[in-house]
Amino acid sequence: MTNDTTKKAQPAKAAVTDEPYDVIYFAKKHRISNEDAKDIIEKHGANRKEADKAGRRISV
Repeated sequence: MTNDTTKKAQPAKAAVTDEPYDVIYFAKKHRISNEDAKDIIEKHGANRKEADKAGRRISV
């Protein structure tokens, strides 16, 4: 068996964090309305860290 180093798998986390959240998932995660979740996702786009911060601020 040979070691083929040309085919390296990328970490799953990198692929997931490049896309914005799904509105319904985000709303359920932070227990906020779908409208609030949509506004946060539109404002922060693919920046999940900032979107999560905003979601936590609203859910309190």
